[in-house]
Amino acid sequence: MGGLVAFPTETVYGLGCDALNPDAAAKVFEAKQRPRFDPLIVHITDRGQLGNVVSALPATARQLIDQFWPGPLTLVLPKQPTIPDLVTAGLDTVAVRMPNHPVAQALIRAAGTPIAAPSANPFGYVSPTTAQHVADGLGSAIDVILDGGPCSVGVESTIVSLVGLQAELLRPGSITLEQLSTVIGPLSRSSAAGDQPTAPGQLARHYATQTPVTILTSIKARPTVTKNERAGLLIFSEASATDKHFAAIEVLSTTGDHREAARHLFAALRRLDAQGLDRIYVEPCQEEGLGMAIMDRLRRCAAS
Repeated sequence: MGGLVAFPTETVYGLGCDALNPDAAAKVFEAKQRPRFDPLIVHITDRGQLGNVVSALPATARQLIDQFWPGPLTLVLPKQPTIPDLVTAGLDTVAVRMPNHPVAQALIRAAGTPIAAPSANPFGYVSPTTAQHVADGLGSAIDVILDGGPCSVGVESTIVSLVGLQAELLRPGSITLEQLSTVIGPLSRSSAAGDQPTAPGQLARHYATQTPVTILTSIKARPTVTKNERAGLLIFSEASATDKHFAAIEVLSTTGDHREAARHLFAALRRLDAQGLDRIYVEPCQEEGLGMAIMDRLRRCAAS
């Protein structure tokens, strides 16, 4: 049980190991070149495994589990001592979720243990949403890659901390702030994590391309691109005739649908990043519902 397996979830592909084995967890950090202050998410396949992972389950956690599990929601809760400190970056809390993907569920059941997994890509780079993305980024560093096809959600899970006086949204995702509030009432929003994140995806620069990214000031805004600049454009609607001066254009959703846009986001960024561009310009979207998660990923991608 000391190997590494890349596997699909509904969000992105994960790089999994036995969550109770610190030596296996160390291999995850080494393969990704991930700093050890950034905790991993522990994945389970049924509620019976929760007792091996968390030491307390408040009423708000039960409400969210009833509504959203299995699915793209991660809860931060007090941890059991059996979870190695390396998995939780020395914190007394653990991030846990139950993925809603048949391959992920089958893997966890077959392993017979919770599986700790970050995204299956080099640390800080754009997350993988296909098995080929995993192979391109980590290749021989992984023992097995399970191909479950493209991920249906396309951005990482929503993360909610339930260890304080009020539930706190640490990372937006496809389970939206509005949906969460309907179930448990108001949530606070996390500020910058600094040098000690309490959950994955909180660093200022993350999900980043090699090519510099600039987010445009408004929807439909376009930069002036000089003839000496090879620029790419990432947009949420059909390109217009005036966009022909861009070297490459990726359209996330011709109808402006946030779920379709999220599903295509990381793959589109990877395609643009592979074209040797000088810069990628990104059209923003409305920050409501899933748009909050999309803009969170884009801002971290664009951070210097």
